[in-house]
Parts: sequence; structure tokens; C-alpha cells
Amino acid sequence: MAKSVVSIRPQRSVGLQRPLVLGILNVTPDSFSDGGRWEDAAAAIAQGELMAKQGADLIDVGGESTRPGAERVAARDEQRRVLPVVEALVDRGIRVSIDTMNSSTARAAARAGAEYVNDVSGGLADPEMFRVVAETGVKYIAMHWRGHSDTMQDNAHYDDVVSEVRQELKDRIAELLVWGVDPENIVIDPGLGFAKTAEHNWKLLAALPRLNTIGYPILIGASRKRFLAGLVEDSATPEARDAPTALISAMAAQAGVWGVRVHDIPSTMRALDVWSAWNAGAERG
Repeated sequence: MAKSVVSIRPQRSVGLQRPLVLGILNVTPDSFSDGGRWEDAAAAIAQGELMAKQGADLIDVGGESTRPGAERVAARDEQRRVLPVVEALVDRGIRVSIDTMNSSTARAAARAGAEYVNDVSGGLADPEMFRVVAETGVKYIAMHWRGHSDTMQDNAHYDDVVSEVRQELKDRIAELLVWGVDPENIVIDPGLGFAKTAEHNWKLLAALPRLNTIGYPILIGASRKRFLAGLVEDSATPEARDAPTALISAMAAQAGVWGVRVHDIPSTMRALDVWSAWNAGAERG
């Protein structure tokens, strides 16, 4: 559908509300950090329940790895992996988002009770995605994206990464509005690690106040990503990046983000508890 000039809604106020915590649940054999651990549906459901008990507000269920170099998965295979998990978690009263680039998976997950579609392609991978979002009324997270995992790092070229990511996210919002998606249902994500170098990622994090001026809630997904490897020992496992992730969660909270997407719930919850106490003290002072 052709774009038209669409007014971006006024900037939301940035307060001291704790961001939502999205727990990452990869029901895949090949995700970069925990591939295969939750491939079995029963194990995945148990892990989703555990993350919810630990404080996660949403469980983000994904059936296709988007690590650099990952190959695409057929939609039917993705749905076979994720739908039993989505249905079981929803039945247990747990809020769920579906991490997918496929409109058919998004529709099926919405029918199963998923509240959000978390689309790393921002609708660019499947031309029917925005139609599904508009028709189902599901909330939608549009990430900045410049290509699939096997080629995305070839596109990590920017003259001004913050300005370009900001504009490309605004383009995604405009397209969503043309399709009739409720502005209140839109969340944006700058796409750390997707067609980005480490330097790009840090610049985007530092520029969160500027990205906030787009006027839409922001999700940050830094958890265990490769650009954090320089902050831990060379031989460390991805789990060693949970401490830097938790610090980013707290700093992102201070910048007013809507949510953070993480693998390890307890470390981020502790960091956010410190952030909350710090700001409560400032208010009392």
C-alpha cells in the first residue's frame, strides 16, 4: 500500500514508571544464546511460567532464530513450535507476545491470545503483516530492520545512525497508520544488533531521549547481544552478559523506555528495583 503523509502523534510524557519486562522464550534449536533449551513445548511452558513468577510482564515467544547468519524457517514449522506454548501460557493467565515476521503466524498467535506481535522486520519481511495487525487489533512492535539475518550486517552503513534509524522508524509508523492500525497499539524498537555495529548500538542507546521525540513507546532489546561481549572476559558465555544487560535496562528506564526485552529476569528486576528506589528517593528529597 502506498504511503501518505501522516501526522505523528504528540510526544508522550516521560515519567518514572517502570518499563515492562519482556522475557525471551526461544522455542528454537539454534538461537544464539539458548538455542535448544526450550525446544520441547513442555520445557518452554515451564520456563515461561518461571519467568512470569520472576517478574516478567510479558513472555515473548519466538520460533525462528534471528541471530546473524540464521536461515529462515517455514511458517508452518514456526507455528508448530510456538502455538502450543502461546496457548498454554495464555491459559495460565500469562501475557504473551509472539516474536515473528510471518503474518500467518501473527494471525494464529493473536487468535490464541497473544497480546503483541513483535516483528523484527517492522513489516518489511511480509507484505501482509500490517493487514493482519489492523484486522486483529493486536498490539504491534515495529523494529528497525534492513534485511534478513544472513545479509543484515552487509547493510550496517550509516552517515548518521540515529537520524537514519529515527526516520526509518517514522516511515514504519506512517505505513502502519495508513493501514488503519490504532496509534495506541504501536511500539517501536531501534533494532540493536540488526544491521548495526557495536558503535551504532551504543550511539542509539545514548540517543534514547532523541528517539523518544518520535512520540511512540520504545522497546529496547540489548540482552546478551554481541556488542556486550567486550564488557566481559573473552572466554565468557553469553550468560555473562546478563549484568551489562541489567545495567542497560536500568539506564533505559531512566531514559523513559516502554519496555526491555531480556533473557535473565532476576538480574534486570534487581537493577530496576535499584532504579525505582533511587528515583523514589529523589522524589522524596
